[in-house]
Amino acid sequence: MPTSVEESLGGIASGDAPVLEQLTQMTLNTLERSGLDEETYILTRLAALVAMDAPPVSYLLNLGAADDLGVPLERIQGTLVAIAPIVGTARVVSAAGKTLRALGLAEAIVEADDLD
Repeated sequence: MPTSVEESLGGIASGDAPVLEQLTQMTLNTLERSGLDEETYILTRLAALVAMDAPPVSYLLNLGAADDLGVPLERIQGTLVAIAPIVGTARVVSAAGKTLRALGLAEAIVEADDLD
């Protein structure tokens, strides 16, 4: 059982968490089943996160995947511009703030790993 927030976040980031395992199982093979290329797939997922006003950890996971796939920041920004008239500026601004918080979570995880 994790004893601190840092350990809990580290467990989630490293995949050592039952909830994360369940989420992974739910999304298994969805890229292949979607018929989309990798970049379109991740941009669509990010757009859905904005539309749902998702929490920062969702952005953390999906932005990590975008980075792993080499999706350029300009494409992510372009997606936000494209969906803003549909989801509203408040959702896009909220997403930007949650993205910053997600980056802060990522930094905290890295710092916690460095302390080990």
